[in-house]
Parts: sequence; C-alpha cells; structure tokens
Amino acid sequence: MNVLSLPKVTAPFRNAERRQESWLAPSERRCLLWLAGRMPVSIQPDHLTLLGLAALALAGASYALSALWAPLLLVVNLWLAVNWFGDSLDGTLARYRNRQRPRYGFYVDHMADSFGALLLIGGLALSGRVSGLVATALLVLFLLLSINSYLATYTLGTFQLSFWKFGPTELRILLAIGNVFALWRPEISFLGDRQMFFDVAGGIGAIAMAVVLVCSAIMNTTALYRAERL
Repeated sequence: MNVLSLPKVTAPFRNAERRQESWLAPSERRCLLWLAGRMPVSIQPDHLTLLGLAALALAGASYALSALWAPLLLVVNLWLAVNWFGDSLDGTLARYRNRQRPRYGFYVDHMADSFGALLLIGGLALSGRVSGLVATALLVLFLLLSINSYLATYTLGTFQLSFWKFGPTELRILLAIGNVFALWRPEISFLGDRQMFFDVAGGIGAIAMAVVLVCSAIMNTTALYRAERL
C-alpha cells in the first residue's frame, strides 16, 4: 500500500449519542443556538474550528510572552473566550443548518483540540510559570482523557463531553480565574513552602484529572464486560 494514498471510507457509520451534563450546559446550548441563528451564511463550521485552534495558538504565545510582560496573562483570557466561540459553535452551526459531516467533524474537531492543548500548555511551560513536570502531566492526562472519551464513543456509542458536571467551558473559566490570580500572586505559600501558583493549581488539576480518568476507565470497562459476557 502506498503510504501517501488516501484511506478509503467504506464502513457504515453510526452516530454516537452526545452527553453534555456540565453545570453551564443548558445556558450554553441556548446561547450557542442564538449565535448559530445569527451567523452570516459565509461563515462555515470549518472556519470556526480553525478560529478555535488559532485562538489556542495565540493563547499559548501570550503565555510564553508573559514571562516578559505579566499582563499578557489577561490577554490569554481573551483568546480563551475566542476559543470557546469557535470550538463550541462549529458543531452547533453544522447541526443548526443541517449540514453535518459526523465523521469528518468528529475527527477534525478533536485533532484540533489535541494540537490546541499542546500549544496552550506548551506556551504555559515556556513562560516559566509552571514546572516542566507539571506541564507534562497536564498534557499527558488531557490526551489520556481524550483517548478514553474517543474509545468510549466507539465502543459504547456515547460521546461523553463532561465529567462530574465539568466540561470544556467550566475548565476554560477556571483557567481564566487562575490567570487573574497568577497575575496578582505568581507565587503562593503551600505546604509550608513558597511555590509557583500554576505548579500548585496544575498539580491539583492533574490529580483530579487522574482520578476522573481511572474512575471513567473502570466504569467503561465494567459496562463493556457485562455487555459481552462469555
């Protein structure tokens, strides 16, 4: 097989159920539908996906440059808002216009999310505001949670967008609050020692992500085992 040849899409596709049960999901749905109804015809879902990815790239660059000028941490919050607009609205716009491409959209959107996470966390690491160990742990756990979610979508037929009432929007808000706090107090006292704020917050976040990952993996494995008893 020629490694440069395009793969053939032949298998039938079964769309997975989307499950979004975060705190802000009901209000967010109404807001996104309102925005979708007012999008110019020239704006397509792909444009919004690219906008979301570009926003994360610029957020990562702002993080990195905040080592030279701390107020750029607030500019990161602006890019997070732009990322929410593009990343959250692309799928809603496609469904609103009945112009869905489930396989293409799922693949492109979540590859963009993966590259975006790399750019965002990489920029934060370059800023020197978080240790390389904590930044690596956050990125690895984000990718593991993504893999877990995608495997569950394929095997269980349910695409889980939130865990324990927290979804991407809530995480963006927490990160934005953290940026404001880090501008005010880049270092805090923790366990009797002075540590960088993002090291402490990132470490706590990594532990929470690890707990969610393990619990989700156990529940998914149990459900699949019971569904396919020998």
